[in-house]
Amino acid sequence: MTINLVLQGPHARLDILDHIAALAAPARMVRLGEHALRCEGVAASAEQRQAVARAALAAQVDATFIEAGRTLSDFKLVAMDMDSTLITIECIDEIADMQGLKAQVAAITEAAMRGELDFAESLTQRVALLEGLDASALQRVYDERLAISMGGQAMLAGVRAAGLKTLLVSGGFTFFTERLQARLGLDYVHANALDIAGGKLTGRVLGGIVDAEEKMRTVQRVCRDIGTGTERAIVIGDGANDLKMMGIAGLSVAFRAKPVVRDQASIALNFSGLDGLLNILA
Repeated sequence: MTINLVLQGPHARLDILDHIAALAAPARMVRLGEHALRCEGVAASAEQRQAVARAALAAQVDATFIEAGRTLSDFKLVAMDMDSTLITIECIDEIADMQGLKAQVAAITEAAMRGELDFAESLTQRVALLEGLDASALQRVYDERLAISMGGQAMLAGVRAAGLKTLLVSGGFTFFTERLQARLGLDYVHANALDIAGGKLTGRVLGGIVDAEEKMRTVQRVCRDIGTGTERAIVIGDGANDLKMMGIAGLSVAFRAKPVVRDQASIALNFSGLDGLLNILA
């Protein structure tokens, strides 16, 4: 099997990329842009990979070893987590901030994302703390705090141009996924529905909770709907709740992810934007 190495970083200088590339003894090098380089026909010994990984981390460069010839055309779907993946915030933490409870809720969120707490139970606990909050807080979070992650829109444009469908599947809330679907032209979305009565949050979620199992089932369901297998899905996530859907994908991408996720993903983007995926599958 011929292996390529893609090196990239938002602030990476070409001389630094060349230095790291030399550790992999490539047969050829192809410039992919001002801050990205593809090394073709690289040596793939464990020692060389470790040397590349150490040098890349020190230079804040993402180093991705991938089978040569893999392109976006190999895939039919990109499925993404929402909070801290497609967007930069954890929506529930920002909603909780409106109640003066951000630190308390964020601590539960972090533990759940590291896999230390059952996600469904953690979500139930966090949503309960929001009881009585005016529902207008949701719009404030969307308007004032929600931002698309670096490279997100470029990535979506690139995958759409290649003919892939897009799915946003989230343990967060439909209030945000539905607005992002309209804003970004996403094909499919699935998330939790917050119960609202009399203009206020009741502290409950309507229906079943979108946990790790439901995320995986959603990817499977959408793949069936578009007539493909999950091996032709790319799944992007950052927390333990994403591991099951990432595990059935043909390519899993850890984006700014927790260690448990980085360790199990096919590739990791720790420094680059989401559009780093386009360089890897160019």
